Formats: sequence, structure tokens, C-alpha cells
Amino acid sequence: MKTILNGKQLAITIDRLCHQLIENHLQFENTVLIGLQPRGIYLGDRIYETLKKLLPGTAIHYGKLDITFYRDDYNKGKTLHVPSETNINFSIENKKVVLIDDVLYTGRTIRSALDAMLDFGRPASVELLALIDRRFSRQLPIQPDYTGRTIDALISQKVRVLWEQRDGKDEVILVD
Repeated sequence: MKTILNGKQLAITIDRLCHQLIENHLQFENTVLIGLQPRGIYLGDRIYETLKKLLPGTAIHYGKLDITFYRDDYNKGKTLHVPSETNINFSIENKKVVLIDDVLYTGRTIRSALDAMLDFGRPASVELLALIDRRFSRQLPIQPDYTGRTIDALISQKVRVLWEQRDGKDEVILVD
């Protein structure tokens, strides 16, 4: 087990990602944030809360998207995929959408998210924010616009993102 980001580094990384979003989207009048269920919502929650502190009084739309039924491996294999909640109470029609996920690995989750997202409208553009980019593991041509940390890991290694509210501490680790 190797620590990629400790709690303090994780907080600094989230703060940096928020500043990059502010730099590109200013007051967020035409931008919406969407955290991907199940694990991307923890990062999405942090990004949203940090942006609210950095931009007091600014209306920022934030939703959570479940992609379970859009996965290309749904109903295949032995793994039972249990759906999470989708909570998007706004239209994404002609909006700039920022999808938020914790780890970008093969790109298949993002492909599923793009399909699921279209049920809520046709966005003007879509960007991807990923806390961890496993850049040499991609199976689809998907790249993040905002990256917390890029790592090179073996296929046999797993990246785990631990969150205070779920796991008791904030940390990103690489597990063999």
C-alpha cells in the first residue's frame, strides 16, 4: 500500500481544482456540476462546498447522476449492480456540464455518464474533472479537463479514494 495523497494534500488538490473551475467558468451562470454515483459524489460534494465558500452568493447547480443502467457490463457477469440515486433537479440544456469522478481508469464510466446525462437535456459542452487519472489504462478516448493527480499504475493495482464521511479519513492510496 502506498499513499498517493494524504489528507492535507487532498484538501490542497481540491482547492486547486476549484480555482481552475472558477478560472474557466467565472460565475457559473451557464455551468452545472454533476457528481457521478457512487464514488464521484464525495468529490463532487467537496468541490461544490468549496466553490460555495470561494464564491459566496453565487448560484451553482450541482446534481448527482447514477449510471448503473447505462453501463456496458450491466446484466453481464456475476456482479450485481445496485443502482444509486440520481438527483438532478435542473435542465442541462445548452449548459456547460462538468462531470466529476474520483478515478478515471478505462473511461467506460464516463461513456456511460455521457449516455445517462442526455436524459436531462443536450449540453452546450461537457468537461471532465477527475481526482486521479490512471492515464495508461484507458480503453476509450476520454481524457480529463481537470486532473488532481496523474499516476501510472499496474493493471493489478487498485486506486482507493478514502473520504472522511465514509471511511473515517481523507486519503488516496494505491493497493497491490
